[in-house]
Amino acid sequence: MYNLDFDGAHRSFEQWQQQHPADPLGPVSDAAAYLFGEFDRLHILQSQFFVDDSSFRGMKKPAADPAVRLRFEDDLDKARKLSDAILRRSPQDKDATFAAVLRMGLRADYLSLIEDRNLQALSEMKNGRIMAEKLLSIDPGYYDAYLAVGVENYMLSLKSAPARWLLRLSGAQTSKEQGVQKMKLLAQNGHYLRPFARLLLAVQNLRDKNQAVAKELLAGLVRDFPGNQLYAHELEKLH
Repeated sequence: MYNLDFDGAHRSFEQWQQQHPADPLGPVSDAAAYLFGEFDRLHILQSQFFVDDSSFRGMKKPAADPAVRLRFEDDLDKARKLSDAILRRSPQDKDATFAAVLRMGLRADYLSLIEDRNLQALSEMKNGRIMAEKLLSIDPGYYDAYLAVGVENYMLSLKSAPARWLLRLSGAQTSKEQGVQKMKLLAQNGHYLRPFARLLLAVQNLRDKNQAVAKELLAGLVRDFPGNQLYAHELEKLH
């Protein structure tokens, strides 16, 4: 998936689900492949979107694929049923809790970045962060869960001061420092989401004009995922 081979990713996740039909990480990972496939098709993964918001808002992007949305929602619903069944029996099951965190984060991303339904996305993001904090209280070494905490804090820290104040009243977290710290923990120690955290840190450093750090992060991604031309293109722009 990080090499943008989404067909190959779907085949891998389908095989995993056949071998592990009760594991919610199978369908929620397949949902991630559908989401990132849409991100790639709609050019949402381009770091230009994150670095210069106005340029992205001025672009005329194609409409979301309704067939992909149906498959995405079907995978999320399947993952929800499987994780809920496990958590009813074992409330502290770490993988089932992480599957729930990932499901909420994926839906928040779709709502916000594809459908522009930011209020609904905020609710999903906050619920995912609360679930991630529960998981980290069970196992502080489950580093992939730090993404939900890091993304909420960093992305909401970019809002205006009055907006951040209102968001904090609603229970959201808006600390840029905490967001970056959590993403660094994930980028150093994570498993499934480690490359994504490295990309987000590259974006953060581009925003903060730390081009040397951004180059280093992107160069590592180019080396690890040679099939992903997005990383190579963004690195070339920096050079």
